[in-house]
This record gives sequence, structure tokens and C-alpha cells, in this order.
Amino acid sequence: MTDPRQATVPAWQAWLVPIVLGCLHALTFAPYPLPLWALPFVQIFVLAAWLVRLTHVQTRRHALREGFLFGLGNFTLGLYWLFISMHVYGGLAWPLAAAGVFVLAAFLALFPLLAALLAYYAGTRPINQPLRWWHQVLLAAGWASAWTLTEWLRGTLLTGFPWLNAGYAHAEGVLAPWAPLVGAYGLAWLASYAAAAIALLTRHKDTSQAGGAAVAVALAIMSGLGGIVLSHQEWTQPTGDPMIARLIQGAVPQSIKFDPDHMMQGVQRYQELASLEPKTPESRPDLIVLPETVIPVFQDLLSSEAWQEWIDIARHHDAPILMGAPLRDPEAQRYTNSAIVISPDTSSDALRSAQIEQRYDKHHLVPFGEFVPPGFRWFVDALNIPLGDFSRGQVRQPAFQIQNQRVAPDICYEDVFGEEILQQVRDSDAHGPGASILINISNLAWFGDTWALRQHLQIARIRALETSRPMLRATNTGMTAAIDADGTVRAMLDPAEPGVLDVEVQGQQGLTPYAQWGNPPVLAWSVLWWLWAASFVFRRRKH
Repeated sequence: MTDPRQATVPAWQAWLVPIVLGCLHALTFAPYPLPLWALPFVQIFVLAAWLVRLTHVQTRRHALREGFLFGLGNFTLGLYWLFISMHVYGGLAWPLAAAGVFVLAAFLALFPLLAALLAYYAGTRPINQPLRWWHQVLLAAGWASAWTLTEWLRGTLLTGFPWLNAGYAHAEGVLAPWAPLVGAYGLAWLASYAAAAIALLTRHKDTSQAGGAAVAVALAIMSGLGGIVLSHQEWTQPTGDPMIARLIQGAVPQSIKFDPDHMMQGVQRYQELASLEPKTPESRPDLIVLPETVIPVFQDLLSSEAWQEWIDIARHHDAPILMGAPLRDPEAQRYTNSAIVISPDTSSDALRSAQIEQRYDKHHLVPFGEFVPPGFRWFVDALNIPLGDFSRGQVRQPAFQIQNQRVAPDICYEDVFGEEILQQVRDSDAHGPGASILINISNLAWFGDTWALRQHLQIARIRALETSRPMLRATNTGMTAAIDADGTVRAMLDPAEPGVLDVEVQGQQGLTPYAQWGNPPVLAWSVLWWLWAASFVFRRRKH
């Protein structure tokens, strides 16, 4: 039997509305044009509006269409900045670059499509029988579980791409304090449960089922109140003395960063910023942090004199320098995107030969930019991207010993993978104690001054919340920032402007519940809820 409300909808509207809702959903992962405080609320209500549509579908085909079109709008707009990297800096013709973004968005839209299909079988279709109040709660939980499981699949399959995970819209707001317990995927579950409860209440507002839907909404409100209570909970304890970190943003244009005729201009700019005197003697840096690939060539292509200039800066401040540089071992045919520490007593010969005591090799490489997926060599060859085909480092590597703190660096979009960052804060028999401070070094100049920078900052805030560790970010063009262990942005530089940020940071020790258990509890919870909801709906429809 066809829902009369769906039968009167024009065909163009049936296709356009889910795309528009997906585009609105994409607005919630970074501020501007929406204010920061509004992001979590808009994310929930947009998802709820889409779910209202999904509860009206009568066939599997319509559910698949709704899921795909919503995802297509969400990922096409949310990842528009990839066009800039491929066309402006990669040199790919604009039709091919646009097609590349569209094809990626279409692939990623398969996951909301799968969520819609799972929700279809777990009760978004109307059930023409009276339901008790707990049935509505069950249906909302079944939907939330379907969405969360597909978010996890998207973040895991084929090396994973969890960018625009619904949980990242909640770095701010009442659900954010749940992150130390349930992580980003748990936040996605709570947010999608709230959206489903609102959708059920909207659908049944004029029926006898409104009371049960109101109970589901009340439980969602209670989770928000629980977040307010949890915001006062301290999950870790300070360790060691605070230290002053200098975060440097050179704002070197991507057009000259790897240009052989101009690349040393960018290196010199970073040296000048690193050499600046502190404003007061008390603010002298204990650690100087520079972005990814500050040195834009392999280490052995720099002269000993060039490396000595960096050592002299470290000696001038009596502080180590943490910086990004590509390293290579020609004999082993091994190339890595690395973070290294230059101490006042480091030798230039050790730097040129990559025999560096404190070194981190990037583990989670970027497809097409740092390694070539099988069958895509033709596509990579069409792009003008330097320094590709890197080797992977281990997931867990020794933390850097800086003053009395243990510092774990990660490079570029590695901090999008929360389950891997957890390895850095846990103790390891092979690699020593877990980190007390997290540091991300990035070069997002590939994407211009776009949402990519602000989306990445929101992701970093979730990592700080999950681990209850401060997160320092040194980037080429933004967002360079210091994030406290509670996810608060303490200080930040304006994007696309050169600058120096001297900030005090306090290391933390101890593990949050999420850092101890990771994602398995949330995934098991989601599987059980979905199976329960699906079996309930199957029984109701059978009878």
C-alpha cells in the first residue's frame, strides 16, 4: 500500500530534496557559514528531516535512492576542497577534477545508502499495528545503530575515510563530553538516535503513537543532560611540569613550496619565524613545532651547512625542534614522510644520513598522494604531486621525550583515525609509556583556505576529548592551534597568515574509558540494537 503523502510528491522533488538535505548536513562539520555553537543542533535536525522522509518510503528501491542522494549531497559539498588540490595544485583539467570529486562522493554515498537499507529493514517503514512506548525507543536505537555501523565501515574499509563522520559535528555542545567514554562513533550513535527520535515524534505527532515517540525524545534529551554532568568529570591527571611550545605557521603558498626555484624561500621563512625572540624571558619555548614537510626535499639533498642552520636555531633557544621532513634510505629503497627532532646537540651528518634518535614515520598514508592504490597509477601520473610512494611506519612508535613530557606526533590526516591515536597514549612493552601530549603536523595548503582546515580542527578537538590529552597543531596554512585536554581551543592563528603561537601546555597521564576499550563496545552495542530492532519489525510484519 502506497503512502498517500509520497504519491503526491513531484518526481523532481523526490530527487532534489534529499540532495539538498545532504548539502545542509555538510555545513555542520566546520563553522562558517553556520556559527560554531549551532553545528551540533543543525546536524541532528537535518538528519531528522531526512529520516522523516525515510519513514515514508514503501519500497527498498526508494530507501536506496534516499540514502544515496543524501550521501551524494553531503560528500560532494563537504569535500569540495579536493577539487582545489587536484585542479589548482595537481594540474588536473577541471572537468577531470570535478569528476574525481563526484566519483569519490558517489562511492562514499554508498554508505548512507547502506544505512538507509538497514534502517528500512529495522523499522523506518510504517508499521500498521499499535506500538508500545518502548517500541519507538527500539526503532530509534535500531536506526542509530544502522547509521553508526556504516560510519564505522566507511572509516575502515579500503584504508578508511572517516572524514565527515557525524560525531565530528559534536566537538561542541552537550554531547561532546561523552567522547571520553564512547569516542567519535559513540557520538554518531547518540546524535543519530536523537535525530531518529525527533523523526518519529514528527511522524506520529497526530496519532496515538506520539506518546511513545515523546519517550524516545525524552531519552535523547537525557543523554544531553548526561553530557552536561560528564563535562565536570576529569578522566586523567596532570603529569610533569607545564612547558611552553612554539607553534609555527609559515603560510608558504603551495605553488612555490615544491618549486625548485622558490622552495628555499619557504624554508627561510620558517627559519626566521623559529628564530624569533620570545616576548618575555618566561615565555622562552621548551619545544618548537613546525609543520609537515617543512623541508620539501629528501634529507640527503640538503647540505650539512643547511642542516647546521636548524641546529643553530635549536641551540639559540636551547630547545628541540620538531619538524616534518621526507626521509629516504637509498640502499633499502625506503622513503618515509616523517617527523624528526633536532636537538641542540644533534649533528648535521646524522640529519643528512637520517640517523636521527627521535623520529616518527607516518603510518596511515593518503591514497593517491602518498601511495598509489592498485589500478590507479594512470590517475596519479596525471597529477603533479611530489613525494609519493612512501613506506609505512608502525602504528605504535616510541613517543618523543621532550623535557619531562612524552610527545606523540601524527602527520596530516592520521588524526582522523581515532583508534590509531589511542595506540599512542597506551603503554607499550615494546615502545614504552604512552604519550602525555599529542601533536599534529600538517600541510593543508593543498586545499586553500577552505572548510578542509576548519573540519580538520574539529576532528582534532574530538581526538583531544577521546584521549583527554592536549593536542598541539602546527600547520603550513591553518589551522595552527593549541587544544586543551577537554577539547577547548585555547589559542589559534588566523589561517593563511604567517605567525608564531607560544602557548603553555600541560601533559596528562591516565586513560579515559574510550582509550582503554576503543570502538568494540560501541560496535557491539550497535549490532545488538540493530538485530533486536530488525527481529522485532520482522515479527510485527509477519503477523
